[in-house]
Amino acid sequence: LFFDFHRQRAVPIKVARIFNTYGPPMALNDGRVVSNFIVHALRGQPITIHGTGKQTRSFCYVTDLVDALARLMASPSDMTGPINLGNTREVTIAELAELIIRLTGSRSTIAHAAQAQDDPMRRQPDIGKARRLLDWAPTTPIETGLERTIEYFEQLLRHGARAPK
Repeated sequence: LFFDFHRQRAVPIKVARIFNTYGPPMALNDGRVVSNFIVHALRGQPITIHGTGKQTRSFCYVTDLVDALARLMASPSDMTGPINLGNTREVTIAELAELIIRLTGSRSTIAHAAQAQDDPMRRQPDIGKARRLLDWAPTTPIETGLERTIEYFEQLLRHGARAPK
């Protein structure tokens, strides 16, 4: 629809394709893997991995994504997109769970459940266009981003925010 309006009515548009993003102010119960793993680790509950945990994801810290979006919005009007925005560093789901357990100092264990049929084994954005056209790439290492996100969730839980059980 955006591209139709752009072509038919000359409405300026910018289209970003956003990949896994995490960080404050994520909701405790948003159902995404980073928030679920952190909340369970902080509560000392088992962290459930669906399948073997060898499936990969690429996680982009929120401030990196905001920087990319700002650059896209400030780009020339003929740069409509779509432009992939995300992190190219792949992490297995098992590595993510282990890293979160380590960073939180949790005693959580890892439990396994059946893998969903539509769960892809690999997700990694091609951000070549963002590198070339926006001079952008994420800069926040996953450990740094997770430390900040864990601190945020600790504060929420300390102040009585509700999280999934």
